[in-house]
Amino acid sequence: MSTAPVFEIDPKAFWDDPYPTLAKMRAEAPIAYVPQLGATLLTKRDSIFENEKKIEIFSSDQPEGLMTVLMGQNMMRKDGAAHLAERKAVFPTVSPKTVRDVWKAQFEAATAEVLDRVGPEGGVDMVAEIARPISGEALKAITGLTNMTWQEMDRVSQGMIDGCANYAGDPEVEAHCHDCTASIDRHIDARIPALREQPDHSLLSVQMQAGLSDEQMRANVKLAISGGQNEPRDAIAGAVWALLQHPAQLAKVRGGEASWLQAFEEYARWVSPIGMSPRRVAQRAEVEGVVFEPEDRVFLMFGSGNRDEDVFERPEIFDITRDLAPSISFGAGPHFCAGAWASKCLIAEVALPMIFERLEGLRLVGETRFGGWAFRGPLTMPVAWDQVR
Repeated sequence: MSTAPVFEIDPKAFWDDPYPTLAKMRAEAPIAYVPQLGATLLTKRDSIFENEKKIEIFSSDQPEGLMTVLMGQNMMRKDGAAHLAERKAVFPTVSPKTVRDVWKAQFEAATAEVLDRVGPEGGVDMVAEIARPISGEALKAITGLTNMTWQEMDRVSQGMIDGCANYAGDPEVEAHCHDCTASIDRHIDARIPALREQPDHSLLSVQMQAGLSDEQMRANVKLAISGGQNEPRDAIAGAVWALLQHPAQLAKVRGGEASWLQAFEEYARWVSPIGMSPRRVAQRAEVEGVVFEPEDRVFLMFGSGNRDEDVFERPEIFDITRDLAPSISFGAGPHFCAGAWASKCLIAEVALPMIFERLEGLRLVGETRFGGWAFRGPLTMPVAWDQVR
C-alpha cells in the first residue's frame, strides 16, 4: 500500500456523480488512497500526463487485474515491445486512411438505417434506440463480427465493462461477464473460416493476417468491444444532451463558428466516457512525496484530470470553443487510444451531424440520468422531434 493519505468516499454517491468528490481530492489530496476502491488515485492532469509514460513504474501489465483475468491479456495490458508489436498489427484496421476510405461510408449507411427506423414523431430514448445501435453497428464492422446483432454487441460490451469495474467482487457480475466473453468467442469461431477465405480490414482479419496467436486475437477483439461500444454510445448520446442543454453552443456549430469535432472533444473532456485507467506498480518509487510499493494498484483518473482547475479555466462549464490541447480523454502515453480516429469519425463526422440534421426539432422531453465513474455516460435520455428528414 502506498503512503498516500487515505481519502474515504461514498461509493454510491461517487457512481452517481464523481465530480464533487474528485474536485475535493484535487484540492486536499491530489494523490490519495481510497480504501473503498482498494487503489491509490492520481487526480491532477499534469501528474497523470507525466506518470502514465513511466511504464517502468506504473505498468499496464496486470496479471491479476480484472480485465486480464476476465478477458485475457490484451495489448492494453502489455508494455514496451510486446504492446508495440500488437499495436502495429492492429493499425491497418484503425489507421486514419482506413477510417476515411473504408469505415466512414459504412458508418454513414448504418446511421441512416438507424434513423430511418425511429419513426417520424420521436418519443424514444436517445441512448437505447439511437446511440446504442449506431455504435453497435459500427463496432460489428470494425471488429469483423458481422454475425453478431448490435443488441448482443451492446450486451457483451456492457457485461465486460461491468466485470472490469467489479472491484466489490460481486459473483453475479463476474458470472455475467464470463457469459459475455463466451458469446464473443462463439462469434469469433463462426467468422474465422470466412475471413480466411476473404480477408478484409476488420480487426479480427488483420490480426489473422499478421499471424497473431488465437489468444492474442481474441483478447484484442474483446478489448475493442469493451471500449469500442460504450465510449461512442455514451459520447453520442451525451454530446447530443450537452448541446441540447446549451443551445448557444449548438448554434455556434450550426452557424459554422465551431465544429462537431470540437463539440465531441469538449464533451469527452467535460464528462469523460472513459474516466479511469488502472496501473500496477512494478517497482518501489517515490512520486510527488508518495512512496509506492510493488503490486500497489493505481488509478489514473482521466475524468478528474480533464476538470483540473489548474489547467482548464472554469472546467465545470461546457464550452466548445475552449483550448482542448491539454485534454487527456484518449489517454496521454503509449496507450493512447488506438481507436481514436474511428471514434472521432463515427461521432463527429457522422452521428452528431446526421442526428441534428435529420431529427428536426430535436429536444429533451424528460430527465436524463447519468451514472458511472470508471466509465460514465447517460443511462436514459428521453427525446422527441417534429419530423425526420
